[in-house]
Amino acid sequence: MKSILATLPLVALLSSAASAQSLEGQAYPATLDAQVVLPSNTIQTAPEDAPDHVRQAGKFTTPDRRRTVTLGAVPGMDGKRPTNVGLPLEGQAVQGFSGIRAMPDGTFWTLSDNGFGSKSNSSDAMLMIYRVGFDWNAGALTQRQTVFLSDPNKVAPFPITLEGTTTRYLTGADFDIESLQPVEDGFWVGEEFGPYLLHFDREGRLTSVHATRVGETEIRSPDHPALSLPADPTKPLPTFNLKRSGGFEGLAQSPDGLRVYGLLEGPVYKDGIAEKTADGRTALRIVEFDTAKREWTGRSWLYPLSENGVAIGDFNLLDDTTALVIERDNGAGRVAQACSGEPDAACFAAPAKLKRVYKIEMNEANAGQAVRKIGYIDLLDIRDPTGKARQGTENGRYDMPFVTIENVDRIDENHIVVGNDNNYPFSAGRALDRADDNEFVRLEVGDFLRAR
Repeated sequence: MKSILATLPLVALLSSAASAQSLEGQAYPATLDAQVVLPSNTIQTAPEDAPDHVRQAGKFTTPDRRRTVTLGAVPGMDGKRPTNVGLPLEGQAVQGFSGIRAMPDGTFWTLSDNGFGSKSNSSDAMLMIYRVGFDWNAGALTQRQTVFLSDPNKVAPFPITLEGTTTRYLTGADFDIESLQPVEDGFWVGEEFGPYLLHFDREGRLTSVHATRVGETEIRSPDHPALSLPADPTKPLPTFNLKRSGGFEGLAQSPDGLRVYGLLEGPVYKDGIAEKTADGRTALRIVEFDTAKREWTGRSWLYPLSENGVAIGDFNLLDDTTALVIERDNGAGRVAQACSGEPDAACFAAPAKLKRVYKIEMNEANAGQAVRKIGYIDLLDIRDPTGKARQGTENGRYDMPFVTIENVDRIDENHIVVGNDNNYPFSAGRALDRADDNEFVRLEVGDFLRAR
């Protein structure tokens, strides 16, 4: 059969390719300047005043949530591949880095996510914000400060897991924290179960909880605490308009600190149809919040996903109108090791094909419409000609074939930091049979940062 492409004029094909390129912006090179690796099985103890329930983490990670207290008895699995570590742990995992902010003193604020991937299995995973330092020369991460999040003043609009305790520490069954912005009086944190925008003071105490609104529409995920199944199977199911794990994966702050901007990981749905831009691309909402009034302003933008993109990983503003966004697919592992038949332990079932950092423009002119994608760097093709990476470089090229890459921010006028969320102990994208470490890289991308 004659190819359909063969019947199209060459001009039409070139025009289509150029149009697709213009929608995604220009590709820019990136060079690895340094790498820090934190081993996957890094563990810390719970605070002395925490209840016994959180002395071990991961006790409820079997499919039926049956309590397991034998250390390592539940194997970590990435599909059909064991990841060589297991649950529960004696202590709390230092993992799941999901959002980062570079500070003027050279340190970085980052945070854990909900624990082990769902509300149902993370009631013993403590929620933490970290201040970390990177020794780029030694390739080491140092925890300068760990802030354990809590709700001593009963601000959460629902009973928390540790409701009856004196310290009322928060866990991954209460909130799924995914993004943050440090501010003078504490931290703004983006969350996915509600989704909610949360504020904590500098001691990690919850001070406010804000339901998400896009215009007049309240956004709810299937994990929203107000939703429950009906007792009568003939009754309609509760309604929600955001997929599970589709909440605030990105949270950015305006340079003057007067606004924060939450970027949803998944599209908002109406009548079962995902929101799209005017030209038909699936889109995610960026919503604006007034930090002084502590309310949504009603302004928002659409972030259009690329053809193979399914989610975003992090979001930080560079100035008043431009920002960095990580966009990704759901793949993990290198294409060269992809399964040719049925998935098994010796191959990657769905290898990584799209892992990018985009630079976007969002301003008054495109408010309510699609942001402009100025350009991007490819995280699967980073130059490392002198072999500075401690792991991940082959033939002068470094890659990040992780399912979730959830940390990006500018360090200076020429460099950004990028890091993965290793989903300990369930993700193995760097190697077929080993849980991913936490990798942070400093990338030289001056041309990309200056692109307009």
